[in-house]
Amino acid sequence: MEWADDGIILGTRRHGETSLIVEALTPARGRHLGIVKGGRSRRMRGTLQPGNRVRLVWRARLEDHLGTYQVEPLEDRAAELIENRAALAGFMTIAAHARLLPEREPSADLFEHFAATYDLLPGALGAQAVAMFERDLLTALGFGLDLDVCAATGTRDNLIFVSPKTGRAVSAEAGAPYREKLLPLPAFLRSDMPEPGGSTSADEIADAYRLTGHFLLRHVWLPRNVAPPAERERYITQVTRITSA
Repeated sequence: MEWADDGIILGTRRHGETSLIVEALTPARGRHLGIVKGGRSRRMRGTLQPGNRVRLVWRARLEDHLGTYQVEPLEDRAAELIENRAALAGFMTIAAHARLLPEREPSADLFEHFAATYDLLPGALGAQAVAMFERDLLTALGFGLDLDVCAATGTRDNLIFVSPKTGRAVSAEAGAPYREKLLPLPAFLRSDMPEPGGSTSADEIADAYRLTGHFLLRHVWLPRNVAPPAERERYITQVTRITSA
């Protein structure tokens, strides 16, 4: 068995004395692991850093084997992350989210969204992009939010709340009597906003992560007995501080 694809390294772990198991996200093969023989050598150390874009050739005797990777560098992004604490925390957050995906299940769209989010991390739109990635990750895992129409009235206008029970949007008028029980819906997180854009306040950023975090906890982290990634809290703290400055 053999295939080749480009990918982004999510992380590594030791395997034996000289090798590494490399975890990568790829468009055609999804989240996929493989052994890199000699991966702990000085020659390979820089190439196998999380965040780098690489060319992967995977080989195994049988399809369900772990297999081995041959890795060639395409783009060194790790050094860029090390120089930007917020970008590093953001990448570690979306990498942790990518590990929630099933192994070897391709999703070219989600890979492109991951890559686009990664590209925006060093800039002002990074905070929006990560929250939008979390929203779409919920959809990919089967727990999509309905943010297009008001659950109570069917209107598409002035959607500013979300029900914490159903994940459905609620308009300002319909939600006013229950506002203390509803989650705020920042405008940039609505389904009709496919890409990050415009300026946002620190409160809107905090509201967005409170919203996505609520449903990730309810539908993903708690059922899987997985703790929310510590990197996520660090990232939220850093980007809200930057936004409010």
